[in-house]
Amino acid sequence: MAKKHKNPFKELEASLREAPPGMKKKVMNDIAAAKLILDMASLFSINMGSALRKLFRTLGDN
Repeated sequence: MAKKHKNPFKELEASLREAPPGMKKKVMNDIAAAKLILDMASLFSINMGSALRKLFRTLGDN
C-alpha cells in the first residue's frame, strides 16, 4: 500500500487558538489609528495640490 502522508496544513490549523479579547481590542484600535493617519495623509498630500491650484487660479482672476 501507499505510504500515508501528513498534511502540514491540518497541523497548522490544529495549533490555532483564539486571541484574548484585550489583545483583539488593542489590534483593532491600532488598525483604526493607522487608517486614520493614512486618510489624513491622503487628504493633505493628494488634495492639497488641487486646492492650491484652485486658490491661485481664483486669485489671478481678480
